[in-house]
Order: sequence, then structure tokens, then C-alpha cells
Amino acid sequence: VQLQASGGGLVQAGGSLRLSCAASGSISAINRMGWYRQAPEKERELVAEKTGPGTTRYADSVLGRFTISSDFSKSTVYLQMRSLRPDDTAVYYCNGYLKDSPRSRYQTYWGQGTEVTVSS
Repeated sequence: VQLQASGGGLVQAGGSLRLSCAASGSISAINRMGWYRQAPEKERELVAEKTGPGTTRYADSVLGRFTISSDFSKSTVYLQMRSLRPDDTAVYYCNGYLKDSPRSRYQTYWGQGTEVTVSS
């Protein structure tokens, strides 16, 4: 299973970006997919995630500005980011908690990361 993230880039404060992530390979079931980020010299943190039944969770710092959406039938997850701020600058990682076969356990998979830089 591989997760491929895209959509990062350089944007001015107040701007928007949309990140996309697609999981490929042998995927039997998806429990949840989401986005984490890691800023320089900081720990990786949850940004937003979505479960199969539709439950979403957001970091307090992005509430009202970021929106996560998904299509688990296509093994994809998106992150629409608006009103970006310089402190949103980080490498954003796609994350998936899924099975690669019906009899396997759920495992966590990570994408390669896409860099988001917000200039002031």
C-alpha cells in the first residue's frame, strides 16, 4: 500500500491550497484517513482526519479554516486549506489506517509528505 500526497506549495498569508492524497495497492478496508503536519523543530501533529462513518476531527488551530473530505471508495482524502497563516507552514503528511487484505489487521500508512509554505 502506498499513499501519494500532492498539492503543496508556496502561498501568501490569507491564501488557499488544496491537498490531495490517494492510496494505492491492495486495500481491503479503510478505517480512517487524514492529514498530519510537522513544522521545523516541532513534533508531528494531527491536522484533520475522517473516519469511514463520516466522523471528522480537526486540530483547534485549523477549525473553521480547513476542511477535510474523502471518497473512501476511491481511497482518497483531500484537505482544503483557506485563510492560511505563516504558522501553517509545515510538511503535510497523508495518513491512512487501513487493511491490505480481509484477514489482515488495520495498519497505519504514511505518505511521503508535501510541503506547504505560507509567506507573510
